[in-house]
Amino acid sequence: MFLHLDLDCFFVSAHRTIDNSLEHIPVAVGGRSNLNIFSSKKEVRKISSNSGAFVSTILTNEGEKSFQDYFVDENGKIRGIITTSSYEARAFGVKTAMSVNEALKLCPNLKMLSPNYPLYHELSQKLKELLIKEIPLVEQFSIDEFFGDVSGYIDEDEIVEFAYNLKKKIYKELKLPISIGIANTKFLSKLITEYAKPDGVKYVGLDHIANFTRNIPIEEFPGIGKGFQKRLKGYGIKTLGDIRKKRELFYSWKKPGIDLYNRICGIRDTKLTLEREKKSIGIGRSFDPIFDRDELKRRVMILSRYLCFLVKKANVNPLTYAIKIKYEYKIKSKNYINVNRIFNETDFKEAMTNLFLENDIHPTHGVVQLNITVSNFAKVNEYTYNLFEYEGDLKKRALTNQVQKLRTKFGVDIIKSASEIKK
Repeated sequence: MFLHLDLDCFFVSAHRTIDNSLEHIPVAVGGRSNLNIFSSKKEVRKISSNSGAFVSTILTNEGEKSFQDYFVDENGKIRGIITTSSYEARAFGVKTAMSVNEALKLCPNLKMLSPNYPLYHELSQKLKELLIKEIPLVEQFSIDEFFGDVSGYIDEDEIVEFAYNLKKKIYKELKLPISIGIANTKFLSKLITEYAKPDGVKYVGLDHIANFTRNIPIEEFPGIGKGFQKRLKGYGIKTLGDIRKKRELFYSWKKPGIDLYNRICGIRDTKLTLEREKKSIGIGRSFDPIFDRDELKRRVMILSRYLCFLVKKANVNPLTYAIKIKYEYKIKSKNYINVNRIFNETDFKEAMTNLFLENDIHPTHGVVQLNITVSNFAKVNEYTYNLFEYEGDLKKRALTNQVQKLRTKFGVDIIKSASEIKK
C-alpha cells in the first residue's frame, strides 16, 4: 500500500505559516531569474540539495523584498512568473508559469509575494523528518511531494484513518495543508492525489482501480509527456481505459511501453527510490540581451564558481564539461569537452571560459542565457589519477578544498576571484 503526499500550494502555504494575514485571500508567489549572483554586493547564500519545479539550488531570501523592489525592474516594467498560487487566486484564473503582469490583470487584488527559498527548504526538511518517524519507507520526490510505503505496516481497512491522522499531525506541527492519495502502487497513488485536492484524502482499492481510471485522460497520468501523448492519440488512445485494452501494443514497445502499461494497471510499480544519484550538475541564468563579451566572461566565471561549490559538495569528479549559449532570436550554441584530471576551481574556470570563447559563434548578437553543466562523474575516492596527476593538480585541489570549507561556513560569495568583480 502506497501513499503519495503533496503539499497544497506549498510556497503560499509556507508564507502563511509565518503571516496569518495571508489566509483566505488571493495570494501568489512569483519568481525571477536569480541574477543577483552576478552582483558585486555581499550577500550570504546557502546551497540546498532539494529539487523540483521552480526550486533554486542557491538559496537566497527574497521574501522580505517589496513588490516594487523584487518584481519591478529599473525601467518600471513588471517582471517574473507565477510559481505558486492559492486556490483563492486560481478562482480568478491565475496559474503556474503565467506572467505576473497577466496574473494581476486577471486578479487586481492579488497579493504577490517574492520567494523565500530558505523557508521552503526548511519546512520541506522538517516534513521529511516527520514522515520518516511515521512511515517505514519514504521517498522524497520533490521539494513538496513524498511517497510512503506502508505495506505490511498498516492494514487496508485502517489506511484512510491513518492518512487522516497523519494529515492532522502535519498541520499541527508544521501548519501545512497536504493532500494524500492512496493506492496499491506508487504512481497510481500520485494520480489519485489529484482527486484528493485540496487538503483531502482519497483511497481507491485494487478492485476499483480499473473503473476509477477508465475515463481519465492520458494527460493526467504522471510521466506521459506531450510527445508521447501525441503518439498515443495517433493510435486512438485518449484515456487510461484505452491503454488497458492495448497490452500487446505497449509490450511491443519494449521497456518504455511495458513500464507505462504496468504503472497504469498497477502492476509491479512497488519500489521506492530512496536515494537518487545525480548524473549531472548544472547551473544557468536568463537575462536581458548582453553584448559586452567581457561581462559575459565574468558571468561564466561566477557560474563556474557556484557550480564548483556544488560539485565539491557532491564529492564527485566530473570528466565532462558543457556550455550552452542562447542568443536573441532563439539562436543557440552548445559544446562540451572531456577531461581526465583532478577537478579544481582554477582549471574549471579556465576551461569554461575557453568553452565560452570558442563557442560564442555570434559575437555581434546579444546573449540572453548561459548554462554550464558537468557530468560523467567519477567518485573522488574511487578514481585513479596516477597516470595523469601531477604536483600542481594536487596543490590546486588542496586549495579548492580549503576554499570549499570557508564557503560552506560563511557563504558561497565569501571568496571571489578578481575577474568576478564588476568594474
